[in-house]
Amino acid sequence: MAQQAQPVPQQARPWNPNFTHEDRERWICIYPAYINSRKTVKEGRRIPKEKAVDNPTYTEIRDVCASANLVLGVENKTYPRELDPRDLKFRGRIRVQLKKEDGSLLRDEFPSKNSILLYLGDTIPKLKSRAQSQADKASSQQQSQGSKSQKKKGRR
Repeated sequence: MAQQAQPVPQQARPWNPNFTHEDRERWICIYPAYINSRKTVKEGRRIPKEKAVDNPTYTEIRDVCASANLVLGVENKTYPRELDPRDLKFRGRIRVQLKKEDGSLLRDEFPSKNSILLYLGDTIPKLKSRAQSQADKASSQQQSQGSKSQKKKGRR
């Protein structure tokens, strides 16, 4: 019988050294700033800029982690280094379980937090929502360039 994910408690509990790896408080935290190519290392980016993503959202991170069958939880938190913590596009923290209760890895392909961050940086640009928004941007740029060239031609 397949193991089902247990419901994740909504409120984090105070730290206790007796927590096991299955307790949510022991899971790793991922903020969108960790993989944002527009952030500097000082602002919180944790992976190389070439492997980072342009303004990722917590929903994209959640979707990619869920499709990789990772056990996760979403929290309504803001990264402490954000300049405007009230801005909703920067909200969201994802917690991901790396290890089982006995301390062994939950998934062999994700031995560390950094491996998950690199996977996110590689996978998020391939999302359908990203591909559609890229196509929309390209078509709007072509239209604006076309209208500018028509205006220039009319002046002659």
